[in-house]
Amino acid sequence: MLIACGSNNNKEKVDKRKTVGTVERLHTSLDKLINPTAKVEVIAEGFTWSEGPLWVDEHQFLLFSDVTNNKVYKWSERKGLEEYLTLAGYTGKIERGGEMGSNGLLLDLNGNLVLCQQGNRQIAKMDAPLVLPKSSYISLANRFNGKKFNSPNDIIQRSNGDLFFTDPPYGLNDQEIEKKELSVNGVYKLDTLGTLTLLIDTLSRPNGLALSPNEDKLIVSNSDGQKPMLYAYDIDNNDSLKAAGIVFNFQKYGGAPDGFKIDDQGNIFTSGPGGIWIFNDEYVPIGKIKLSHAVSNCCLADDGKTLYITAGRQVLRLEMR
Repeated sequence: MLIACGSNNNKEKVDKRKTVGTVERLHTSLDKLINPTAKVEVIAEGFTWSEGPLWVDEHQFLLFSDVTNNKVYKWSERKGLEEYLTLAGYTGKIERGGEMGSNGLLLDLNGNLVLCQQGNRQIAKMDAPLVLPKSSYISLANRFNGKKFNSPNDIIQRSNGDLFFTDPPYGLNDQEIEKKELSVNGVYKLDTLGTLTLLIDTLSRPNGLALSPNEDKLIVSNSDGQKPMLYAYDIDNNDSLKAAGIVFNFQKYGGAPDGFKIDDQGNIFTSGPGGIWIFNDEYVPIGKIKLSHAVSNCCLADDGKTLYITAGRQVLRLEMR
């Protein structure tokens, strides 16, 4: 059963909204980001695997994927939880299982909803206004050199309109794994002219990605238990990437990073073993949001004052300051 926890129309429900986890301060600089008394609230629950949180500031609502159930949900303080899209990541007629839904979501510079569709194995744009959603999509990219993508996972947009996305194999079912067309799990750039470029072909499980505030670095998470790392790459004037070292190695902590976000000051909020890890712009860990269940991703809202977290069957909110 899906549960939306509280709304402004029912103060008693808001007051009783349950909280989970704790905030651990590793450095005093965390106090500039998170009030020491801040609590992690459960705003909705009952999903199979929530992912791809996207805050839409203009309309004051959160969108997120339920990957296994092939849906996108909408949550707002005013209305609570609503179903937003069905057939969000797979629109085929042949019944299939696995992680077939959408994963990463993006509101592009023109106000369109862009989805990483794992089941359809493509980057697609919803063919409808944001406030009148329907399960109709326009493919932006579905092949590289004539070969089908694996299952696009996360996506970002640069200020000039270029899209960057990752393509690990997590959305492939057993039959598709056997027929996997690409030999790499890549990181790609799709520019505004429609040119597709393979930027990184050396990561085993590229997953989340983000640009530094001045867009001169690309950070990519590798969700492989053997190499569970955040990698940094310098972007040159021709958009070639040069390895710039490891931001953090999670190996000894018993887990791997997934989705993450970078704020305007360069602080990194990343999923990882035990919850959300917070690093400053020098890649030093300054705090953790400790949670007892797996976390997939997060997004920032309210000028970086609020953090929304997708955590398995739950969606959480931390009003940081």
